[in-house]
Amino acid sequence: MNKFERFFRRYIFSTVGIILLFLFVNILLVASFFVIAYLGNVKNSNFPIEDFSKHITETNGQLHADTWAEGILNDANAWAMILDEHGDTIWQMNMPEELPRHYSTTDVAMFSRWYLNGYPVNVWNRQGNLLVVGFPQGDIVNYYISVKAQYVTPTAVGFLVAICINILLMLYLFLRNAHQIEKAMEPVLNGIRHLSNGNPIHLEETGELAEINASLNKAGDYLLKKDNTRAEWIRGISHDIRTPLSMILGYASEIEETSSLPETTRKQAEIIRRHSEKLKNLVEDLNLTTKLEYSMQPMQKQRLDPVELARQAVSEILNDGLSDKYELELSEDNPGKAITITGDQSLLNRMLCNLIRNCIIHNPDGCRIQVSVGRCDTVCTFSVADNGCGISEMQLNTLNNNKDISSTQKQTGEIEHGLGLKIVRQIVEVHQGTIEYSNTIPHGLTVNFFLPCLFSYSDSKFSYEICSNTR
Repeated sequence: MNKFERFFRRYIFSTVGIILLFLFVNILLVASFFVIAYLGNVKNSNFPIEDFSKHITETNGQLHADTWAEGILNDANAWAMILDEHGDTIWQMNMPEELPRHYSTTDVAMFSRWYLNGYPVNVWNRQGNLLVVGFPQGDIVNYYISVKAQYVTPTAVGFLVAICINILLMLYLFLRNAHQIEKAMEPVLNGIRHLSNGNPIHLEETGELAEINASLNKAGDYLLKKDNTRAEWIRGISHDIRTPLSMILGYASEIEETSSLPETTRKQAEIIRRHSEKLKNLVEDLNLTTKLEYSMQPMQKQRLDPVELARQAVSEILNDGLSDKYELELSEDNPGKAITITGDQSLLNRMLCNLIRNCIIHNPDGCRIQVSVGRCDTVCTFSVADNGCGISEMQLNTLNNNKDISSTQKQTGEIEHGLGLKIVRQIVEVHQGTIEYSNTIPHGLTVNFFLPCLFSYSDSKFSYEICSNTR
């Protein structure tokens, strides 16, 4: 049995121990109350009526109680009488005046069941006569067993207190036990959280969970080594591919532009060039997303005008030779209001161009693309919207949950890798921004992303700058 199993077995045993302790405390409390009730009721409810009867003797046809009988009766604040077979009182002591001295058979049957005109009574058969010993009203509760009335309320309160004590004790023990478990598991949970975020960990390999901590440390080292190896491999492959790919592009372009060659050969060279450019872009995207994921991409942040940034991206797309099937427009939501952001110009330009090209790639029949820039409170807003085919609700939910779409199928049937949108999300995140995807009404896709912006306020005496957080 390893330490992990022992840890949880110890937890189970402690829980069972709490339950047993709970039962023991309850039994102890109940027994204590019964003992208290018994000791408080010995004097009256357990009146020795049989011995009392023996101390009543007959002399010259008259009944007399000796000194012991008088004493025990007075100590109990009780009274007594003896009835003959006809229900007449033939002897009495301390008997209340309001009680009758003659009783019918029915009366005897009634008070033989514990009460006589509200007085708790005990009865005893004495040589054909009936000895009755009564106690003050409200002093004793008789129902098969006798309990003094003064102990009824304390007993009820005692049971209520016992319940409260049990609840508090259980809460204390369970919370204490849970705290110990939580304290022991906290480093493990933190380690797992760091692993899920891709951060290195180092847990103390001591205590009950030493083996678990050691396993997590080993897993963390393995993942870190694996990630570093993958990043280095991708970077190396990207570097090794770049040179021969450039040569292929150069020769393909040269063949394509040679007018003396047959048209078929030039067409084939064009196909080679286009696919080589696609491969080059894929390698560059793969290299960039790897650098962004592992914080290997150097950031050159500076003050930027978001409107000018968007204008440059739109101009770049137009200068690449945009088909007439597409309408590309740029607008300002707050014209005349200066907006300033801080960020890496090349990365932000890459992000905007990726979003615009995404609209073009997935709408081969053409569409209208609207790029807008504005400001909402302390946030600079960018929007890239089209009225094309849009995406499915499942893909929309995937993107809004910060998950990547591995690949998408264009209308032409061609499979497109999903690195473009992944790079967009990574660039937004390194600029402490947020991104949202939504469907354009009646159809199409809208991408909104928000970046923190800088404001400048000035008067005759002060000039200061406020950098806000993203919303």
